[in-house]
Amino acid sequence: MPNPLHLDGTLVRPADAGYDEARTIWNGMVDRKPALIAQCASTRDVVSAVNHAREHGLVVAVRGGGHNVAGNAVCDDGLVIDLRPMKDVSVDPEARIAIAGGGVTWGEYDAATQAHGLGSPGGAISSTGIAGLTLGGGFGWLSRSYGLACDNLISAEVVTATGDVLTASETENTDLFWALRGGGGNFGVVTKFGYRLQVIPELLAGLVLHPRSEAPGVIEAYRRMTVAAPDALSSMAAFLCSPDGDPVVGAFSVFHGSVDEAPAALTEWRAHGTALVDDMGLKPYALVQQAFDAGFPSGMRNYWKSGYIRSMTPEFMATLIEHANRAPTPQCVVGLEHMIGGAVGRVGASETAFGRRDAEYNLLILGVGTDPSTDDAVRDWVRTMAEAIQPFGTGALYVNYMDQDEPNRIADAYGAEHYARLGQIKKRYDPANLFRMNQNIAPAG
Repeated sequence: MPNPLHLDGTLVRPADAGYDEARTIWNGMVDRKPALIAQCASTRDVVSAVNHAREHGLVVAVRGGGHNVAGNAVCDDGLVIDLRPMKDVSVDPEARIAIAGGGVTWGEYDAATQAHGLGSPGGAISSTGIAGLTLGGGFGWLSRSYGLACDNLISAEVVTATGDVLTASETENTDLFWALRGGGGNFGVVTKFGYRLQVIPELLAGLVLHPRSEAPGVIEAYRRMTVAAPDALSSMAAFLCSPDGDPVVGAFSVFHGSVDEAPAALTEWRAHGTALVDDMGLKPYALVQQAFDAGFPSGMRNYWKSGYIRSMTPEFMATLIEHANRAPTPQCVVGLEHMIGGAVGRVGASETAFGRRDAEYNLLILGVGTDPSTDDAVRDWVRTMAEAIQPFGTGALYVNYMDQDEPNRIADAYGAEHYARLGQIKKRYDPANLFRMNQNIAPAG
């Protein structure tokens, strides 16, 4: 059949053999059926796809890694711009800069940069795409030392709603560059990302787990560790189940230094209670980035909510434990991330679109199941816990963790001043809101 988009890549239609694979994304709860999937091999392909969608009035979804929980990477009846074939990663080890295509995952990026002993702050699951995570901010194990993924973005090649190809940086299209660092996929399709690199040696990292019955003491010990943590120490406490289905509690910690330099806060944390698992040790950064992969495979049914927490009060910790213990499936996880603060907090609130930098923790409630029959119970548990935690939060939330039923909270992710500025930039680059399959920012006016 003729290819009306004239792609160098592949155009996939519903009747094609690879259609179901091409429309399937990480979150198994999302089952959408686009009319066309443009598997783009080049920036020129992306331009053709954008122009075709605009001229024919098609809804547009943009797929990088396809990992976003809300399922924004795929749409019903419209056109999916699939960047997965765009996998090039070039590394300049002397300049400490990497240029990566829009379809690259963090696992692929880490493999290319770690070959030179370098790296950038990236996501905690290696199958996550660099595109969505960076555009929404990007917490990672190196963030307290080097900032968010978006703080390390130095340039972007962007295809706008008019089909123009622009470069955004500190010196070109600076308003667009400001918006891309946290404002999500609202302003165009980013086909190339330029990142600043850091020297990343082996890291002291690992998981410490305790029986769930020890949760009050474990969470209090975790609070003490994070309060005393240097910038080089990032961690996430978690309520989860072991592979045998036993409820456990613990934390994954990453220290940007050697065993001999391990801070007292980490040493004391490891000495607390009766550990069932303690695999702390020196690990390559690329391996640290893959530590959670097995626990979050593609196809699981996910429903999430999140919120920033300013401090861990006794009342907050009691509420956290109570609701975590009510999880309806063994796949559900509650994570308390201490990846913010440090270098993240030292970036000025107005320097990037990601302006919510005053919290100490981020709470992530991951409702996960394997069977549609548990979906209602999972959603009810997540919503009930999110409501119970609300009094302890800042009122803000992380845009990358927003699920598909929270469009009315998009302003909470940015704050009124940033949201208004983003709306003006959206009006300039996408006044008709062609790029609306995202955590959408409406064009001003």
